[in-house]
Amino acid sequence: MNTFGNRLVLSFILVLLSICPTVAQSGKNPQSAPPPKPPFTDYRYQKPGALHKITAQDLPAPYATNSAVNGPRVVDRPKNTWPHVPAGFKVELFATGLDEPRKIITAPNGDVFVAESHAGDIKIFRGMTADGKPKQTEIFAAGLKQPYGIAFYPPGPNPQYVYVGDTDAVLRLAYHNGDLKAAGKPQHIADLPAGGDHWTRDLVFSADGKQLFVGVGSDSNVDDPDTHPDEKNRADILAMNPDGSNLRVYAYGIRNAGGGLAINPKTGELWCSVNERDGLGDNLVPDYITHVQSGGFYGWPYYYIGSNPDPRLKGKHPELQGKVIVPDVLLQAHNASLQLAFYEGKQFPAEYQGDIFSSQHGSWNKGVRTGYEVIRVPLHQSGHASGEYEDFLTGFVLPNGQVWGRPVGVTVAPDGSLLVTDDGSNSIWRVSYTGK
Repeated sequence: MNTFGNRLVLSFILVLLSICPTVAQSGKNPQSAPPPKPPFTDYRYQKPGALHKITAQDLPAPYATNSAVNGPRVVDRPKNTWPHVPAGFKVELFATGLDEPRKIITAPNGDVFVAESHAGDIKIFRGMTADGKPKQTEIFAAGLKQPYGIAFYPPGPNPQYVYVGDTDAVLRLAYHNGDLKAAGKPQHIADLPAGGDHWTRDLVFSADGKQLFVGVGSDSNVDDPDTHPDEKNRADILAMNPDGSNLRVYAYGIRNAGGGLAINPKTGELWCSVNERDGLGDNLVPDYITHVQSGGFYGWPYYYIGSNPDPRLKGKHPELQGKVIVPDVLLQAHNASLQLAFYEGKQFPAEYQGDIFSSQHGSWNKGVRTGYEVIRVPLHQSGHASGEYEDFLTGFVLPNGQVWGRPVGVTVAPDGSLLVTDDGSNSIWRVSYTGK
């Protein structure tokens, strides 16, 4: 994590410690902790192919456990340590030595774009050598302000612009297939609420190109928007026209979807990956992945996962209680779910077609770590989820609880392999299928 990110986490922890007497330091030896009670789990039990399903009925009461302070202690990857994948798959290092690689996306012509948020640039990786490395690397644009989201417009094979989600604005740069350098300076499209506890701004166009969706996370953990004006147009998915006009709230009560938006190519639906709130215990509140309903309310900050009231704001807005949408797929609480991508490649086995892959960055509010992996959400060739997810790319946490890698972004490369950004080791990993 960069200095800015560390400062945000530290300030947030200090605030939490001041308002939540149940917060406790996590144990020093995670291996001695008792096994988690299913359906909840932690890094010790991650295994590629392991299936998980959490339902709203599984949730514990608030404060059933103390709320831990257990931030990741990122270390160098030890020699002979490598990520784990299911049988038949292989993991290779695609690129190293990056500066906080975050969102990754494949352009229509096959180039791979990566936002280096700390460096303030967008890099392009072109081609792939026989040993799985990029043939060419260029800086497409620099001088940006914590860039994250990247989208091509119009959708389809011949984009004319690259849109970028800076932390405080939507920008666009002129672009044609094959460009390795942006032509001219960025054009300002729309202002966004800036920075705060959640600074990433992902963006994606609707399938018809008529709407641009932007995920903006909350400025806080559970501040009441009624009394905190800094929350205006935050904890929302915003929508606007491609020129920035007609800015509006598309869906709300979504604590932080700034790390992951995508369009389901089978159904055209908008999907998001969400970081839920902290401070209620090890297994509250589950992060989630879900399709997004226009005008939908997803609970933050008054309720969570349906009509469960947050005790810190109990009694507020009772008229909303019955309107809270339960997400499609509940993940472990404090997973820090980020980018998601639909698999449309031809390399993986047929049962993977149309499924979601999502990076789980890992967080600080769990006694024994969870997240720090890439998961697969089966959509059963139907375009719809049934609630389960499985571990896919694991092994970023050492047995002693130290973290050496933190997945952020995931995209499908032109050859059908997966590329995964990791801002813990500042690398990009490539997962390919080699088995039968």
